[in-house]
Amino acid sequence: MLIVLAYLAANVAANLSVTHFGPISTPINAFLLIAFDLVARDKLHEQWSRKHLWPKMLLLVGAGALLSWFINRNAGPIATASFIAFLLTGITDTAVYQALKKHPRFVKVNSSNIVSAAVDSIAFPTLAFGAFIPYAVFGQFFAKVFGGYIWSLILFRKDRPKFDDGLKTT
Repeated sequence: MLIVLAYLAANVAANLSVTHFGPISTPINAFLLIAFDLVARDKLHEQWSRKHLWPKMLLLVGAGALLSWFINRNAGPIATASFIAFLLTGITDTAVYQALKKHPRFVKVNSSNIVSAAVDSIAFPTLAFGAFIPYAVFGQFFAKVFGGYIWSLILFRKDRPKFDDGLKTT
């Protein structure tokens, strides 16, 4: 339940931040908040995989948009863009994650995040601001990939690769 609340808090904070500060805030949000949401979604994917995954994810994404709108009615266009972008991102993330189901979790999480970060980084700012904004798209993409990697180290710490394994000698 804590991961759901953290996911919603990050989603709402990102929507409200973009509503207040505009496109300039998107790379920062991407690194701190949306990267967390991408990795948290994978964590929830694991927990909900056989327990109504799609309806729960749809409800979660919709709840983030609705909460943003309830807190600040001016966030409506941003929340709508976020909802649509997260739907596209969620479908992409799930498809890639499932395609890599035989790989280690750390590989699945980060590979699916790279592809879904690309989808979200194009969809969200284009929908939210009505134009393709290169600095927002590319800044968001790199921030999401790097931030997602860091969040994957935190949320999936037992699965992270051991970098000292190659240094051991017998």
